[in-house]
Amino acid sequence: MALNTDKNLKLYYSIKEVAEMVGVSQSMLRFWEKEIPMLKPKTTGNNVRQYTDADIENVKAVYNLVKVRGFKLAAARKMLRENKQGVDDNTRMIESLIRVRDELKELKKQLDYLT
Repeated sequence: MALNTDKNLKLYYSIKEVAEMVGVSQSMLRFWEKEIPMLKPKTTGNNVRQYTDADIENVKAVYNLVKVRGFKLAAARKMLRENKQGVDDNTRMIESLIRVRDELKELKKQLDYLT
């Protein structure tokens, strides 16, 4: 049996971890949960939130709509309700473009260093 080298074996993330991943405060995540019906992470008996990878993707979609594109929460809620697939595709595309931009910046630094 081969050793599984996939490092992303974690099933649940805490609200603190998700807030750090997305770049918002924990209180903002709790507020978004109240305002956006699709943001409902699993909770334990002690009301500790446990976010799955799917929950994190939903949070990223809300972040993209609210923080990046400037939608109000009501408009973001409507967009997610009416066109969830389009919002998800847009979010993935923006994340890819940001990664490419960061790689290009790093390459430019390396080229500037050489000249």
